[in-house]
Amino acid sequence: MKPYFFGFLVPFVASLLLTKKKSEKKRGVPVDVGGEPGYAIRNHGFEKPIETYWEGISTLAELFEQSCERFAYMPLYGTRKLIAREMEVAADGRSFEKLHLGNYEWKSYADAFKTVCNFSSGLLRVGHLKDERVAIFADTRAEWQIALQACFRQNITVVTIYASLGEGALCHSLNETEVTTIVCGRKELKKLIDISGQLDTVKHVIYINEEGVSTEVSLAEKCTSWTVKSFEEVESLGLERPVEANLPLPSDTAVIMYTSGSTGMPKGVMMSHRNVLAVVSAVTTIVPNLGKKDVYLAYLPLAHILELAAEAIITGVGASIGYGSPLTLTDTSNKIKKGTQGDASVLKPTLMTAVPAILDRVRDGVRKNVDAKGGLAKKLFDIAYSRRLAAVNGSWLGAWGLEKLLWDMLVFQKVRAILGGRIRFILAGGAPLSGDTQRFINICLGAPISQGYGLTETCAGGTFSEYDETTVGRVGPPLPCSYIKLIDWVEGGYLITDSPMPRGEIVIGGPNVTKGYFKNEAKTNEVYKDDERGMRWFYSGDIGRLHPDGCLEIIDRKKDIVKLQHGEYVSLGKVEAALSVCPYVDQIMIHADPFHSYCVALVVASHSELKNWASKQGITYSDFSDLCLKQETVKEVLQSLAKAAKQARLEKFEIPAKIKLVPEPWTPESGLVTAALKLKREIIKKAYEKDLAQLYY
Repeated sequence: MKPYFFGFLVPFVASLLLTKKKSEKKRGVPVDVGGEPGYAIRNHGFEKPIETYWEGISTLAELFEQSCERFAYMPLYGTRKLIAREMEVAADGRSFEKLHLGNYEWKSYADAFKTVCNFSSGLLRVGHLKDERVAIFADTRAEWQIALQACFRQNITVVTIYASLGEGALCHSLNETEVTTIVCGRKELKKLIDISGQLDTVKHVIYINEEGVSTEVSLAEKCTSWTVKSFEEVESLGLERPVEANLPLPSDTAVIMYTSGSTGMPKGVMMSHRNVLAVVSAVTTIVPNLGKKDVYLAYLPLAHILELAAEAIITGVGASIGYGSPLTLTDTSNKIKKGTQGDASVLKPTLMTAVPAILDRVRDGVRKNVDAKGGLAKKLFDIAYSRRLAAVNGSWLGAWGLEKLLWDMLVFQKVRAILGGRIRFILAGGAPLSGDTQRFINICLGAPISQGYGLTETCAGGTFSEYDETTVGRVGPPLPCSYIKLIDWVEGGYLITDSPMPRGEIVIGGPNVTKGYFKNEAKTNEVYKDDERGMRWFYSGDIGRLHPDGCLEIIDRKKDIVKLQHGEYVSLGKVEAALSVCPYVDQIMIHADPFHSYCVALVVASHSELKNWASKQGITYSDFSDLCLKQETVKEVLQSLAKAAKQARLEKFEIPAKIKLVPEPWTPESGLVTAALKLKREIIKKAYEKDLAQLYY
């Protein structure tokens, strides 16, 4: 036997033993809990929910101060220098802003702490009172975190608001919480000025200095009664006249976080320091080797609990945070000037978080790029991917050992360069990730993806896939801070006695379950319950099933179930997930009218895929909207959807009988999707009311 054969044989045997060992591992175990009867489990390694990872630390303010002392000279916040801002005109005459960005400039932990203390004192010197609330209304950036930590040092509750929120929801959020001070960026200041007459309690606006902001500042000073100061001015005021810190208690409200509002007006979720710290501690406990050498790429909205908690984890372990944006993430991102580097290429992060929509785009971008190259490059990629996929699925015939290293070097190294080439761990949250995307990202980027499941109401905490978990389609066992309980939903036919796995509505209990909704006692009492043992539970409305090893799988949602005319139930989210793999689909919303026997769909069409198809078919059209209206185009997309439905084994009544092709994407700015890119179903239905009616005509 030749020596190099052992390079393959050893990994084969090891993988077989390891696969068997993993399959037998209990990740979640049954637990006796109070409250409504159901099937409950806990994390296998923790008998009781943990509240803090750090001895003596019980609030986010204490955690930040401790880290700034322990890691004083380590880099904390990194921001790219703006070199130039240019406008480019496309062939169709439309103008696009392009940015030329330089290297990251860093602020150390010690310097960040000084800035936080100064800004904290400056807030009070400006005239903000300690029992009043501050809103942060800006894109994700270092100043956002500095303002947050500054508020925590004076026990000021922060109201977080998505930068993409519409006027109605913005007014509602600010007025309901009686905000008196707002920290904002340039474009957010413009929005605030437009609605200034509708804001009842705002007195002070602190703007982040950006190119061209002076125009908005002058307008605000002229048209409003607000005190308008720059971020630096407030910091200077605090430096000149420091104020002693007034640190919070664990039970104090740290944040009122407004949900992205997929239905109706957003609700303000009240999160205590204890709530958020429990999730931060739980994730820190189970993710291995987090530490000073890690670099985290921050680009998701900090107004989303997933990002806020992730950055708290990074700070807690002494790692670095480099700020970017979805529009400057890679070298080919929309706002990056051609020939210059995106955020990931410059930062070379080791850690990142992502929502499924972002990872789906990475997957689609890589596939389109490979398909466009064609020839030998495409053949090599396809072979490499299929060989590694076999290995990931547990086959000893897949690519292991030296062959894996070969494919990494020849093929996947180029893909990994898209995100800097050093990613070692990705946390996916926001919604369940498709198995196809999870496998693709894992193979191409060479980084494990841990899916988390949680809600704003549970500080993003619920379940979390462990580092060595390789199965897809599941969201892991309970986090060490949480209990997961399934309760019967008789109307939907989901019972904890179902075989082979218990099924039911997911209820989450633990110290991470939040206080409730701000000024909305009725809704709070509807979905939050305290049991006889003092445990607080949140009723998610999601339907799950528990696998024998204690891992959770999300299989449905109560609100997404529609009963058709003849009694069949359609799960809108399930069908959308199944059909989103269709190459012609960028976004899709299934609509089911209970007075009809079939469902229909609005499909945001993929420009590149449809144009390629039209070119091959010799179809002429004036613009993309015209192409979407053509009968042969609609027929082609319908056939492709039917093929995807067949592969997903959907029932006939679940497959849309008619569709409307939508030429323009749904964006947070249009108000049709949330900042996490979830569908705002009711708003989309209203916007396309006539089109949906015609589909049923």
